Amino acid sequence: MITRINRLAIELPKPDHPDANAASAIQELLGGRFGEMSTLNNYMFQSFNFRGKKKLKPFYDLVASITAEEFGHVELVSNAINLVATGTTFPGDPDITPMRDAVDKRNTQQFIATAQTAMPADSMGKPWNGDYVFSSGNLILDLLHNFFLECGARTHKMRVYEMTDHPVAREMIGYLLVRGGVHVVAYAKALEVATGVDVTKMLPIPNLSNSKFDATRKFEAQGLHLKLYTFSETDYKDIRYIWKGNDPESGQPLEVIEGIPENSGPIPDLEELPEEFAPGISAEDFMKIAQRLQRSAGL
Repeated sequence: MITRINRLAIELPKPDHPDANAASAIQELLGGRFGEMSTLNNYMFQSFNFRGKKKLKPFYDLVASITAEEFGHVELVSNAINLVATGTTFPGDPDITPMRDAVDKRNTQQFIATAQTAMPADSMGKPWNGDYVFSSGNLILDLLHNFFLECGARTHKMRVYEMTDHPVAREMIGYLLVRGGVHVVAYAKALEVATGVDVTKMLPIPNLSNSKFDATRKFEAQGLHLKLYTFSETDYKDIRYIWKGNDPESGQPLEVIEGIPENSGPIPDLEELPEEFAPGISAEDFMKIAQRLQRSAGL
């Protein structure tokens, strides 16, 4: 089971302008073939289905701990989409067409099926598909797939980064470029331990250097490119048998952190959208709900 904490992996900046089309592009990083929903579900099912957990515990611990981090990445990208789309429409009487601007946005479904929020779909609105999950039961094959998946995810993040300069998108992608790079190296090291092959020679595909991206620098300055978290105070500690040695680019020592990242950010509190009838609770309704809650609490 997974402990959920009501915090984001990082604090996202408050949006200063809406960009619904950028939000659509970011959807690829959520529900695309190489999006965070794919990394989460691939590793989650591989950890559920892992055979020989005790015998091959360091590898199981690696996949299981990264699974927990990926849940937070799904949460982070979803919130970034929500913030980037914020402000696209305006409140008002239905007859003045307060959502008129949504008609010209690339993903109008985001304004019709949801209240201008993230969807389990890619940048073209195609729903995320369980066929994206690869869980063969063969350890080497699964690790190789995970390495490839992380490389693909990194490539897509770099491309979306170049599509938009929205500060919320850049902050989120900068962080995930750093953490995704950690996962690429982690699976490469796991393959090396399992096979004896130096997979680090493949790492320039794609280039793991984050030096070209301004938004990655503060996260690397915090050493986040060197740390792998267990996401548990008591379990998954055997990742230390894989996550060891030095970072292939900087040469700095790698570090296992037992638990969760220290730095985090608040979950954005999305404001009401009357033009979307969301959340659809009037002031009068709210007072009635508050009274019912007080009665149930014996107040």
